[in-house]
Amino acid sequence: MSDNRVIIAGGGIAGLTLGLTLHQIGVPFTVFESAREMKPLGVGINLQPNAVRELFDLGITAEDLDKVGLPAEEWALVGLNGREVYSEPRGLGAGYNWPQYAVHRGQLHMLLYDTLIERAGADAVQLGAKVTGYAKNDAGVEATVLLDGGTRTETGSLLVAADGIHSAIRAQMYPDQPPIHWGGAVMWRGTVRAKPLRTTSSFVGLGTHRHRMVIYPISKLDESGTALINWIAEVTMDDAGAWQQDGWFKPVEIEEFIHHFEEFRYDWLDVPAMLRDADCAYVNPMIDRDPVPSWVDGAVALMGDAAHAMYPTGSNGASQAIVDARVIGARMLEHGVTEAALAAYDAQLCAPVSELVLRNRGAGPFGLLNLLNERCGGVFDDIETVIPADERKDFMAKYKAAAGFAIETLNAAAPTIPQGARLNG
Repeated sequence: MSDNRVIIAGGGIAGLTLGLTLHQIGVPFTVFESAREMKPLGVGINLQPNAVRELFDLGITAEDLDKVGLPAEEWALVGLNGREVYSEPRGLGAGYNWPQYAVHRGQLHMLLYDTLIERAGADAVQLGAKVTGYAKNDAGVEATVLLDGGTRTETGSLLVAADGIHSAIRAQMYPDQPPIHWGGAVMWRGTVRAKPLRTTSSFVGLGTHRHRMVIYPISKLDESGTALINWIAEVTMDDAGAWQQDGWFKPVEIEEFIHHFEEFRYDWLDVPAMLRDADCAYVNPMIDRDPVPSWVDGAVALMGDAAHAMYPTGSNGASQAIVDARVIGARMLEHGVTEAALAAYDAQLCAPVSELVLRNRGAGPFGLLNLLNERCGGVFDDIETVIPADERKDFMAKYKAAAGFAIETLNAAAPTIPQGARLNG
């Protein structure tokens, strides 16, 4: 007979947030994570207000998030000639009830991990344990877990796969799925200690739809007036159909790619100089997966990148993973730890988030740079004569609505999980 716990495959942002959510509502669970040790990996990411709201409702405070990042003040696009295309306030400054945060991905991950262990105990996360497959039965699900000493079977009522873009669970659910999709864009990512641009916390996208930089701080100013700045350098190449190099997120030398950005020099920013001062650099393809018709197979569900790996153009990946976890918890409050809860989660999110995956593949909010290129090649004197203000504002409003963080809708929405809600009282 299966126990009533939920097996969570993967201890990244998605899996840990689900663990925190299930602990909050009184559902037993175990997270199985393949890494033998949790380490703060990655560089900068953004958490949209809809995700920050959910973290606050989990008891992750602004003070906690301030230790791993800072609230974003502004989002701005700048053309190839260094002139502003569009800008808007973000978070509280835009009228949201919750801030947007720019954070160090690895430090956020460790915050979630440490919080979960503190609340649920050390046994809540099993390290060095990779879920490689599943079998359904009348009592629930059996998960095959790979360990150093071999394999064992874990039983539970439900299995939720938060095992990333290379998900073994998704591969079993969809054995004929297409390979990972690469559209030809390569990203080099890293951090540098420097003065922030425009404000103390501006997200700046600079260049064209095929050749651009993204720059934003992920720490507050220090005594010298500098912050830890996250940067992404991106070039779109001919699509060869697949990523041709070995490995993902590999360390690289700045000189391997800086030539693409030698002309990005302005009176307010010298990109080559910034890159040469960087303290690290990694290369990765911009990749996603084609949407699937459902994230659920009975007692098994996908979430996070296992469900909807998407281009980072809209800063939605981590945010959507957090929202996934909260919606799963909310549906369990309605339907119990049952297949019906997973089916309701799938019905609520699969179709709209799949549309978001494809919208981000089409450049997401950076689509304004596509329009700019079509109309003037990226160089202009007066943006109003190229893309009028109303058109720019309407473009961004449609993206926010699709991504689930339109201001009026989000501010008016009831909490995903009511305060104090527990399964079975």
